[in-house]
Amino acid sequence: MSAHQRQRRWRRPVLSIVAVAAIAVPTAAYASGVQPPPAEAETPAAAPLDDTYYEGALGKTGAELKGALHTIISEQTKLSYDEVWDALKTTDEDPENPDNVVLLYSGRSQAKGDNGGDADDWNREHVWAKSHGDFGTATGPGTDIHHLRPEDVTVNSTRGNLDFDNGGDPVDEAAGSRVDGDSFEPRAEVKGDVARMILYMAVRYEGGDGFPDLEPNDRVDNGSAPAMGRLSVLKQWNDQDPPDAFEKTRNDKIFGIQKNRNPFVDHPEWVAEIWK
Repeated sequence: MSAHQRQRRWRRPVLSIVAVAAIAVPTAAYASGVQPPPAEAETPAAAPLDDTYYEGALGKTGAELKGALHTIISEQTKLSYDEVWDALKTTDEDPENPDNVVLLYSGRSQAKGDNGGDADDWNREHVWAKSHGDFGTATGPGTDIHHLRPEDVTVNSTRGNLDFDNGGDPVDEAAGSRVDGDSFEPRAEVKGDVARMILYMAVRYEGGDGFPDLEPNDRVDNGSAPAMGRLSVLKQWNDQDPPDAFEKTRNDKIFGIQKNRNPFVDHPEWVAEIWK
């Protein structure tokens, strides 16, 4: 790059990292009397994430915080159910093997191309069970990749539309997960992920857009009601399993695809601010 060319700035979604490099001038230039070019003006760093994306939510609490976050995250690109397949191959890519995705409850790394409906395939798990509110696979809550994850077909069937709670019997092909007649307990490594996905859905879908008002409650066996539980357990899981690098990277990737974020991945402390 010549001394007269401006450096190109590289930007990440929402949060920019700007590096300004000094322009080296050969010593010979000074010896010959050639004056060095003026130093390039320093470019101010981009505003922090909170000052941009979450600006309207800062300083709020309770219902006011929930309402502000709903307004912010409702600005999104909506996918078709077919488009979800390719989206999950990006959002849930195995960081140690880019040919694979990581299955949510199983923790297994599996080839991206092994998606489908056969017993050993992976399919699209609705963490907020689509029958809880009867939204099915409709564009909107039925295709929102913040709560759609790759999972083994058999394990997905075992979870079914159960609420989340502690306890039960071990789940085949999903070490650490447990199930009983009215609830499902995911492995410890993703309990917080599950909690934050459920609570994202409760903030994003508030009865507008022709979809039901989704809300968590402190019970299980919610059936077709637009509710998921158990809230007290989900809050514990959020505290016990804070966002890790995989979950944070996934949130960034979804922002690149769907153009909205899960606020509880960025701010897990907001769970307690809303659901006291």
